[in-house]
Amino acid sequence: MNRDQMLSQLTAHSGPFDIAIIGGGATGLGAAVDAASRGHSVVLIEQSDFAKGTSSRSTKLVHGGVRYLKQGNVSLVLEALRERGLMVRNAPHLVHSLGFVIPSYHWWEGPFYGIGLKMYDALAGQLGLEPSRWLTREDIIRQMPTLETEGLDGGIVYHDGQFDDARLAVHLARTAVNHGAIVLNHTRCTGLMKENGNVIGVKAECVESGAQHEIRAKCVINATGVFVDDVRRMDEQKAGTIVAPSQGVHLVLPREFLPGNQAVMIPKTDDGRVLFAVPWHGRVVVGTTDTPVPHASIEPRPLPEEIDFLMKHAARYLTRDPRPCDVLSMYAGLRPLVAVKDAGSTAALSRDHTILVSDSGLITITGGKWTTYRRMAEDVIDHAELIGGIGVKRCVTQDLMIHGSTAVLDAADPLAVYGSDAADIRALAGQEPALAAKVHPKLDLICAEVIFHTRHEMARTVGDVLARRSRSLLFDAQASISAAPRVAALMAPELGWSAETTAHQVERFQKLAASYILEG
Repeated sequence: MNRDQMLSQLTAHSGPFDIAIIGGGATGLGAAVDAASRGHSVVLIEQSDFAKGTSSRSTKLVHGGVRYLKQGNVSLVLEALRERGLMVRNAPHLVHSLGFVIPSYHWWEGPFYGIGLKMYDALAGQLGLEPSRWLTREDIIRQMPTLETEGLDGGIVYHDGQFDDARLAVHLARTAVNHGAIVLNHTRCTGLMKENGNVIGVKAECVESGAQHEIRAKCVINATGVFVDDVRRMDEQKAGTIVAPSQGVHLVLPREFLPGNQAVMIPKTDDGRVLFAVPWHGRVVVGTTDTPVPHASIEPRPLPEEIDFLMKHAARYLTRDPRPCDVLSMYAGLRPLVAVKDAGSTAALSRDHTILVSDSGLITITGGKWTTYRRMAEDVIDHAELIGGIGVKRCVTQDLMIHGSTAVLDAADPLAVYGSDAADIRALAGQEPALAAKVHPKLDLICAEVIFHTRHEMARTVGDVLARRSRSLLFDAQASISAAPRVAALMAPELGWSAETTAHQVERFQKLAASYILEG
């Protein structure tokens, strides 16, 4: 997957594409995979990097949604559980089963949650993971020695999925390209092309060169997440607001705060929110919050009250109280919740996905979540086939293996997330021993990975490598700041950067990464 080659293919393409997609997050990339694998001609543009926004800032969970079951939204849970099973099957290198312990500090909680989780297991059917089971107080203390024991009665463990969100996005991009799609990051939509009141394409600008492109398409899909209203207003200036962004914040702690291989889920905190403490790549992710925000931002920042909430509750449920200096990184993501009239809070807004078709034929899809990305893609491409008049073809993604898929994995191997691509990285390191070295002692990232990201995964900035191709920014923000000059030096000859551009790349990333550090 090479950006220069993608640009050449875009320029050489004659006639309109079947489908043009705006947005390179989970929804847009899923739609590109679905459409291309059906045999349609597809182009996707993303203003920043793949999964730069919401899709790289999740709790790293693939789940049916236990809380939605409590709300009575059985259809949403059924769909999500089915999609969870398909993700585990089709991307085994990136999605796996993880045990979640719900500790009980009141005698009635065990039976209450236990009955619900047995129903959760049953709804998953043949695509289920492992069955839930009761745990005694002694079981929990043995398995989770750092969990608060005062008042602990026992609990229950159930299983959901865990994944690496940004890496799955990159592998979806490569899957789409493998099926003939053109995907371009750092390519901004500047407007829509119209003819007789109908949308007939997209105006785009290469962020790197400033080059302008007019991309004609029989159907245009707006899959820009929290920014869908901005694109809708390119089509219809007075278009109303359909998305109410909700911010979720996470803290990343060292693994000693929650050793072992199971997560903790607190289904109801003081204000009714769900709290997770999840082991992930040798660290612990604690989250999440649910805070309505007035405007969408490409780089949202955690609010002080959100950080306080997470620190307070982590201290309540863990024997060791985290201090600001313990936080390796913190990050915020915006959920594109579909606005509902008279909703009192973002917790009351819809988590289902919504598809709107404007009078001009622009298709907008928003809402949903990572777990249901494949189903959302199938739904929106079904619409696109009818609206664009491009012919109805069968969706094949239920059984489509994602790029890199392999079942031969060592979970302890830092290269396991690359799946079958790991062999290429090892080959690079073998050809040049210096490339086997780490870019920083506190990070697993080796120099060969940086070269691979640049040559084959369309990494164009230091941030593309340290924030998304690897997850170094989330693993240890301070270490990623120190690693930035080395990463830039590796990328520079690959991308033809001047000394000035290389220095600018380092400065830009270090400024960004500083906002991921919690000051004491």
